[in-house]
Amino acid sequence: MRSLHTQGYTQNRELSWLKFNKRVLEEGMDETVPLLERLKFISIFSSNLDEFFMIRVGSLFDMLECNDIVVDNRSGLTPKQQLSLIYSEVAALYKEKEKAYFEVESQLRIHQISNLSYKELTSSEKKYVKKYFDNNVLPILSPQIVDSRHPFPHLSNETLHVGAMLDQNGSELFSVIPVPEALPSHIFLPGAKIRYISIENLILKFYEEVFSMYKVKDKTIFRVTRNGDINADDEAFEIENDFRKKMKKLLQKRKKLAAVRLELSSDVNDSFIEFIISRINLTKENVFITEAPLDLSYAFDLKDYIELPSKRTLSYKEFAPQKTSKINLNQSLIKQLQKRDLLLSYPYQSMDPYLKLIKEAASHKNVISIKITIYRLASQAKLVEYLCIAAENGKDVTVLIELRARFDEQNNIDWSQRLEEAGCKVYYGFEGFKVHSKITLITLSEKGNLSYLTQIGTGNYNENTAKLYTDLSYFTSDTNIGLDATHFFKNMSIANLIGSYKHILVSPVNFKPSILNLIDREIEKGEEGLIQIKINSMTDVDVIERLKLASCSGVKIKMVVRGICCLVPNVKGKTENIEIISIVGRYLEHSRIFIFGKGDEEKVYIASADFMTRNTERRVEIATPITNPIIKKQIHHIMDICLNDNVKARKLDNKGNYHKIKKVDKSIDCQAILMKEAIEEGKKPVVNDEKLVQRMLRKFKKKK
Repeated sequence: MRSLHTQGYTQNRELSWLKFNKRVLEEGMDETVPLLERLKFISIFSSNLDEFFMIRVGSLFDMLECNDIVVDNRSGLTPKQQLSLIYSEVAALYKEKEKAYFEVESQLRIHQISNLSYKELTSSEKKYVKKYFDNNVLPILSPQIVDSRHPFPHLSNETLHVGAMLDQNGSELFSVIPVPEALPSHIFLPGAKIRYISIENLILKFYEEVFSMYKVKDKTIFRVTRNGDINADDEAFEIENDFRKKMKKLLQKRKKLAAVRLELSSDVNDSFIEFIISRINLTKENVFITEAPLDLSYAFDLKDYIELPSKRTLSYKEFAPQKTSKINLNQSLIKQLQKRDLLLSYPYQSMDPYLKLIKEAASHKNVISIKITIYRLASQAKLVEYLCIAAENGKDVTVLIELRARFDEQNNIDWSQRLEEAGCKVYYGFEGFKVHSKITLITLSEKGNLSYLTQIGTGNYNENTAKLYTDLSYFTSDTNIGLDATHFFKNMSIANLIGSYKHILVSPVNFKPSILNLIDREIEKGEEGLIQIKINSMTDVDVIERLKLASCSGVKIKMVVRGICCLVPNVKGKTENIEIISIVGRYLEHSRIFIFGKGDEEKVYIASADFMTRNTERRVEIATPITNPIIKKQIHHIMDICLNDNVKARKLDNKGNYHKIKKVDKSIDCQAILMKEAIEEGKKPVVNDEKLVQRMLRKFKKKK
C-alpha cells in the first residue's frame, strides 16, 4: 500500500475525526446557540465519542492483537501510536466537555432548570426521593460483591454502574450495582421549578443502605465501553487485502466486546481502579474521570417539561419542513414528474412528495413495479406501509434492505419481515459489501410502452432524519437514468456487482474510476479547471492523490467536508489550490455534491457516497448526473451558500487545524438562509399547469 504520510499533505483519520467532534462540542460552547440546544450538542459530542471508542478505538485494539504491524499510510502511525495520541486528545476533550457542561448547567439554573446532587435537595425533596428510592428503586436493584463465591460480573457495554470498595473486618471487597434500564434516567421533583436528580446519583446516595453490613470506603458511578461487534469487512479496517484476511481469522478467535474504555464520575482510590481494570484488561491510560454526567441523553427529553414561553427562549425557533411550489400535492404526482424533474432539499423541504409518490404508485393502474434500496428506516415508517399496500395490490415490489446498517440491524430485520409478509420480494445485500445506495425505481406500462420514474438521493428513506439531516432527493423521468436503474436492480437481484451503466455511477464498479477520470479532465484544463465537492468524509488515498495532482496543475478546488478529512489543504507546492471548510450547525450536513468544470462542459452529480475507501470499494453506492439546468441551478445555489458560510463554517489550515472564518461584510449562516428561503418558497402558489398555460397565452397576446 502506498504511503502518503511522507508527502506532508495528509493526516490521520482518527485524529481528524476527534477534531470534527471537537467542532460539535464547540456548538455546545457557542453563546449564540440557545441553552437547551447547547446541552444537546454536548450530549451529541458524548454519544459520538462513545461510538468512536466502540468502533474506531475497538478496531485499533484488534489490530494490536495481530503480530504484523500495520502502519497508517496517511500518517505513518502504528495502532499503538494512534491509540496513545487518541487517549491524549480525548483527555483534553473531557476537560472541555466538563467546562461546557457546567457553564450550560449554571445558565439553565437561571431559568429554574436544575440537575441536582442529593445535597442540593430541600428537606421535603429528600423525603420525596427517599420514598421513591424505597418503593421504586430498591426492589429492583441487583447488588453484588466479588469474593471467592461471587465471580466478577459482566459489566455491560455503556451501562451505568455504581460501585465501591467495601471493608469487611479489614478485608477489601469490590461491590457493584448496575443501574436498571427499567428505571427512568431522572426523577423530576414536585414544584413549579424544573428540578431533577439522576437515578444513578440516587443509588450512589443510598449505597450504604444496600450494603449495610459493610463499611463503604469509596464509591463512584462508572461505565465501561466495549469494542463494537464488527468484522474485518466493515469500514473499521481500511487496510490492504492481505492484512484484512489475517484480521478476519483473528476476529473469529478473539473474545468479542472487549473493554476499550473505563469512565468514572469521581476520583477514587487506586485499589478500586486497579481492581476493575485488572478484570477487564485495561490500563490506567484507558481510564477517564469526569464530573460531568456520564450519560447526557436526557438532554433531548428536557423540552417536554418546559412551558412554551421558556421553550422558545431556550430552544431553536421551531421550523417545519416546507412544501415546494414546484409540485402540487393535490394532483397526480406521477403525471407531474413525468413532465418535469424535481429536486427536494431536506430538511428545508418536506419528504411528503416522495411518500405521496409511493402511496400513489401503490394503487396506480399503470404502475407495474416499485424497486427500492433501503439502508435506514424510522421506527415508524409510512414508506413500509405504502410498499406493503403496493404488494397487496399486485404490484411487483422489490426491496433490497441492508441488515448490517450499524446500530439499526434489529429495526431493519423487523421491517424486512413485515415486507416479506405483505408479499414484497426482499433481498439482503452481499457478503462483504454493504448496500448504501438510495434509489427508487417506479416502472409504468401504458399501451404497451414502458416508462420510468427514478428517485436518487443522498440520504436515507428515514422520515425522522429527513427533518434533521441536510440531504437532496432527485426525481426524474429521464429514460436513460430509468434504464440504468433497471439494470442496477437486475444486477442486484443476481448478485452482480460489476454490471455496466451508461449514466449513473455505481460503486464498486465505476464510481471511483469515473470520479478519478473527472478529476483528470480538470487537470488537463490546468488553471481553467474547477472542482467543487461537498461530502461527509475524505479518506480515500487514490482520490486524495488525484486532487493533489489537480492542485499542482492549477485547478481550483473548493470543498465542504463535514467530518473526517485526511487531505490537508494549502500545503505549498502540493495542495495550495485546495480550500476546505467544515460546517457544523443545527442540522447534520449530509448531502454529497460533486461539480467538475464550468460552463457548457460542467458535470454535476449528487451521490450516496463519500470519498472513503469503504464507500468507493466496499459498498454499493450510486451517484446520478444532473443535466436539467433548473436543478443544476438549485444545486449551485446550495454549494455557493455553503462555501460562503462564515458563521458555522470552520476553515482547515495546512497544519490540520480548524479556525472560525472572519466575517468581512455580513454574517452568512447557510442553514439559516436555506430555512428562510424554504419558507418563502413554501408561500408561493403551487404549480398549476392549466394556469401556467393561460399566463403564457396572455403574455403572448400582449406582445402581439
